[in-house]
Amino acid sequence: MALHDLDIARRATLRRITDLARERLGINEAQLVPYGHHKAKIALPYLQSLTERPDGQLILVTATSPTPAGEGKTTTSIGLADAMNLLGHKAVLALREPSIGPVFGMKGGAAGGGRAQVGPMEDINLHFTGDFHAIALAHNLLAAMIDNHIHQGNALGIDVRRVFWRRVVDMNDRALRQITVGLGGPGNGYPREAGFDIVAASEVMAIFCLATSLADLKARLGRIVVAETRDRQPVTAADLKAHGAMAVLLKDALAPNLVQTLENNPALLHGGPFGNIAHGCNSLIATRAALKLGDYAITEAGFGADLGAEKFIDIKCRLAGLQPSAAVLVTTVRALKMHGGVPKDALGSENLAALEQGMANLDRHLHNLREGFGLPCVVAINHFVTDTDAEIALLQNRVALRGVPCAVSRHWAEGGAGATDLARAVVALCDQAPPKTPRFSYADADSLWDKLTQLARTVYGAARVTASPEAEARIAQWQAQGWGHLPVCVAKTQYSFSTDPKLLGAPSGHTLHVREARLSAGAGFVVMVCGDIMTMPGLPVHPGAEGMDIDDAGQVTGLY
Repeated sequence: MALHDLDIARRATLRRITDLARERLGINEAQLVPYGHHKAKIALPYLQSLTERPDGQLILVTATSPTPAGEGKTTTSIGLADAMNLLGHKAVLALREPSIGPVFGMKGGAAGGGRAQVGPMEDINLHFTGDFHAIALAHNLLAAMIDNHIHQGNALGIDVRRVFWRRVVDMNDRALRQITVGLGGPGNGYPREAGFDIVAASEVMAIFCLATSLADLKARLGRIVVAETRDRQPVTAADLKAHGAMAVLLKDALAPNLVQTLENNPALLHGGPFGNIAHGCNSLIATRAALKLGDYAITEAGFGADLGAEKFIDIKCRLAGLQPSAAVLVTTVRALKMHGGVPKDALGSENLAALEQGMANLDRHLHNLREGFGLPCVVAINHFVTDTDAEIALLQNRVALRGVPCAVSRHWAEGGAGATDLARAVVALCDQAPPKTPRFSYADADSLWDKLTQLARTVYGAARVTASPEAEARIAQWQAQGWGHLPVCVAKTQYSFSTDPKLLGAPSGHTLHVREARLSAGAGFVVMVCGDIMTMPGLPVHPGAEGMDIDDAGQVTGLY
């Protein structure tokens, strides 16, 4: 009988985190804040003391466009780290924390899978060290202070029709997308329309993941634009004197979390913005810590390379000056066959023609990574038991013809030992040339609209960009007010290069339509909400929560 991820995780022997930190990373117990035996935060003053230490090599793990067949980007990242350490290299993972909403919704657990997991798996998938709760509290404190300011006389002259700041909760709950607050009489405030987003879509989450220090965090929080006055002037969190208290709520959360893989290799899990509705990268503090603590830092960016990798380059690397050495593009035979038109229930049968057709998706992502962003690439074929020898051979052959290294990885079934070929290919690629600043999709000096247009054409293959009248007016207003230097963060479906999730493969000539634009001045980018994408997801017909339970001994079941 096949073991579930949770069963495999429980059979692993995790080391005390204080011992692992000391022996593998040289971090003494005094520099840790333990949360039980197997997870801890690394003190920020200690990380700041590493400034003069040289950086390791930065490896980005990304993927082809997601399908219900599965790609396994997080699992591959973990398997790669285990394999590199198995080969004698000092590799440190830097990944995002899971959001509880999808854990109980569509995805189940999000700490890897099979024998390539990080642990303690149950803690990571649930409350972990409380970072998401701290971010939600800081966000909602600001929301409460906005409504209280209006209620107490509105000295700033906030136009209640132009309050942009919504509330957040870390759960998929479509009923909260649009709400009305302040009902029930004068004592309950001023009635106005409002709504909820999921925590991973909060600007506070983005700020948390891009901040370089506590001082930078507080400054960024102060720059959040929450509303406009009646004469259309911006109102910030600093105007409301809210940013100091918000930073107080986040001060402990800002330290990165140290955990381990099932093979007892170090992993930093910190922050968790979604790749389809935010910038999709773990915290900059954790990434920089991994670069200082290891010879190789392995990180991932959310969803396909058109979303996560693009935002990693155009937002995170641009703002932080990061220089990745290589990219790993994860794909599966199953996913490419689905891009070639095979329905999910038929993916177990060999279909070379569909695989060949589906490689258009792989080609587009490879082109973007290599020619667009200038990153050396390795293709990782995440192996499934249904893959046939002929399918694997065809995929390897086609990737070789494109002049790209390729490795079959069996980390899900075999752990690090199953990913050594991939690890060797990545190390060889890193050794070929020193890291350099990646190429960006647009220049800082380009207008917001030109940035969006260039991104849509070069990365998504779109023919044109349109916007709703409200979004177009907002973009023009922010350009005129001096926000035009900011990068753009596109919120769109992860399933397609287009805004239509049904257009698989590599569609071209489509239209990218911007439904709504949001200014994230504190985070340092402008969000372009496209198509039907929602910043508050809903639950599916049968959410994962239906299969979860706990027995009388306190053992969780159904958390895969």
